[in-house]
Amino acid sequence: MKTYTLDEVQDELLGKIGTSERDKFEYELQMDLIGKAIKQTRQERKLTQEELGQLIGVQKAQISRLESSAGNVTVDTLMKVFTALKAKVKLQVELSSVNISLG
Repeated sequence: MKTYTLDEVQDELLGKIGTSERDKFEYELQMDLIGKAIKQTRQERKLTQEELGQLIGVQKAQISRLESSAGNVTVDTLMKVFTALKAKVKLQVELSSVNISLG
């Protein structure tokens, strides 16, 4: 029986690192993790979805969608949520000739 490494299985099922399929999977995973972290933090702060929505000016339904996956949300809304939850945010953008750090 042949054994496979985790990297080999991921490459086979998700595509190799740098391919569009793998990039899409990695992006969706990150957005899912952000949504789960927002939900967990909201609950730790004893806020309902409706209360968090009121703090940032959106409907409860948008908070629910955000907690399911942060993939279809604006950066502005994310920043409002992070501010309402008193999160420290660090954003770093690296382009070929520009480095920008916020936070």
